[in-house]
Amino acid sequence: MNNPDHKPSAEEKRKMKSAARLYAVQALFQMEAAGQTVDAVTREFETHRFGAVYEGDEMVEGDPDLFRRIVEDAVNWQAKVDQLTDRALVAKWPIDRIDPVLRALFRAAGAELQDEATPPRVVINEFVEIASAFFPEGREPKFVNAVLDHMARETRPEAFR
Repeated sequence: MNNPDHKPSAEEKRKMKSAARLYAVQALFQMEAAGQTVDAVTREFETHRFGAVYEGDEMVEGDPDLFRRIVEDAVNWQAKVDQLTDRALVAKWPIDRIDPVLRALFRAAGAELQDEATPPRVVINEFVEIASAFFPEGREPKFVNAVLDHMARETRPEAFR
């Protein structure tokens, strides 16, 4: 997709949005693990990850606008999103005690739930798919579904009426 004249199809746009969400989770994880800034991590991902080729497999181009918006919003609204996540988790498992990949996923999803342009059910489905990619054998996707459903109903109750 390096052709500037190429207009992505609806399916390509959907894949680019899904990839942007996955990359946002990875970027947020990397920021926490390595202490990187938003600018450094977004630059790295957009330059070296979007469309990169690893062992002959080409990574999907991500939607850079969605990627940047999720990462920036997750950082800007982290306290709000973490509180929202904590309310959805059982009392014994506050967000700082859960797996860092799940923490990054909840922050990315929570940030996107703040944006009324994307229906909550789309956000939930997309991030459950990401959880399935990271945890293909575990119970985490069901856990993510339950937590995100709770978060979405609290954030955007009108979407569930």
